[in-house]
Amino acid sequence: MSEIKSMIAKQLDALLSNENNNIANMANASALLMQSMKDISWAGFYLYEKQNDELLLGPFQGKVACVHIKNGNGVCGAALKQQKTKRVKNVNEFPGHIACDSDSKSEIVIPIIKDGKRFGVLDIDAPIFNRFSIEDENTLKEFIKVFTNHLNIDKV
Repeated sequence: MSEIKSMIAKQLDALLSNENNNIANMANASALLMQSMKDISWAGFYLYEKQNDELLLGPFQGKVACVHIKNGNGVCGAALKQQKTKRVKNVNEFPGHIACDSDSKSEIVIPIIKDGKRFGVLDIDAPIFNRFSIEDENTLKEFIKVFTNHLNIDKV
């Protein structure tokens, strides 16, 4: 594995070491994001369910959330379908945005894929417009790389 640069990714690596339970690891990862990042209102995971071709709510920190998101719908579904990070400055301008929380103004979603299998996405919302910078995106991609290295894909 390449050198871990960001502090939050290093903290995640330490948290997940010697633990192979995906649910516990997602719970700790979302808690770490909530306590480490400023000006965010929601951080958590949506898990891909192949049989229904949708994302299902997983461990998170924040307000109640949408439970089912069809693959391709909203920011989360678009990130999963395109297998590409989505950094949205203003969610109200995103075609098909799903408003689970009316206070959400900006969002970043990073797909999680391991060994060619779609696991789900990391979703982070903010109550302010244009919250997420390219630096945030790079840090969160590194965070997800660390998470994926600890992901037990056999338990998916």
